[in-house]
Amino acid sequence: MKKSTVTLVDVAKKAGVSVMTASRALSGEGYASEETRAKVQAAAQELGYAPNALARMMKGGRTNVIGVVVNDLASTVVNGFVTAISEEVRKYEMDMFIYNSLGDLGDGKGKRLSQLLHGLWDGLIYVLPRMSDDYLRTLEASTSPIVMINYCKHETTLPVVRGDNVNGARDAVAHLIELGHRRIAFVRGTAYTGQSDERERGYRAALQEAGIEGDPELIVQGDFNEQSGADAARTLLALAEPPTAIFAANDAMALGCMSALREKELRIPQDVSVIGFDDMAGSAVVQPGLTTLRHPVAPMAQAAVQELMRRIQSQPGRRQRIEFPSEFVIRASTGPGPEAPARKSRARARKQA
Repeated sequence: MKKSTVTLVDVAKKAGVSVMTASRALSGEGYASEETRAKVQAAAQELGYAPNALARMMKGGRTNVIGVVVNDLASTVVNGFVTAISEEVRKYEMDMFIYNSLGDLGDGKGKRLSQLLHGLWDGLIYVLPRMSDDYLRTLEASTSPIVMINYCKHETTLPVVRGDNVNGARDAVAHLIELGHRRIAFVRGTAYTGQSDERERGYRAALQEAGIEGDPELIVQGDFNEQSGADAARTLLALAEPPTAIFAANDAMALGCMSALREKELRIPQDVSVIGFDDMAGSAVVQPGLTTLRHPVAPMAQAAVQELMRRIQSQPGRRQRIEFPSEFVIRASTGPGPEAPARKSRARARKQA
């Protein structure tokens, strides 16, 4: 018998139970003894029965599918989260569907997307979402279970699992200051998710705590990609008094900065130190290895799925904001500045080979 022709009636007949009992045994909704449940599941597997998720949804039942919405599957950071989410979802014997929005979740597209998503699956996880304020309000008004990862742009009533950007950035800049640097530049990323703004806050806080007056010329706009980092570094190097260290809001821009420094035949870190953020895959193998910060991707993904499952199962959520500390990874792209000898950093750090 072909799988496409198998119905719940066939499964019930094979297991020797009523259709209602077979439905309860397979859906987990309503009472069915363990013996009956095992018998029905065995019959369903033997016949190749595949429950129709759309039919369950129309009846108000669960589809056992979690939707994951991303902006850019080409991002190594996003891919890391998607992989970790998938591993956690499997523990609940559920399926996962990925929707790549290919950019901002704006007004018109956002409304259509909202109508599509809320019903095809039991809950949604948004990873690094770029979205309009109107779309955020649409999500907040929804009754569907939703969890967001690394959204920092606005305060929201939705549960958010995120890394600590402010203190991580403060540690990075404090490390440079303790190495003797005073002319420390910051390369901004875009304001889509709010992460760059928070990392800039940490940058400014570290300078203020050290009594260093910030120079507006040392803050340059980037676009979270490698080319924008290279362009930003060229702008900084053209200053009358260039920086001796650059902190970029992500690793891609930091790698771009390193390329621009090499163009000028400047040594890293002897002439200019560089720090990134995110610890993307290439950061450990580039020469010299990039000093950076990382968020604990697997624990964050696990927390997001667990929080979503609590809400899907109508259990009390843990809390609206779950924050994980950033880990500072020191590699060879940072070294002593020109104004003081090298000193061991007191920042929260772990030496990485």
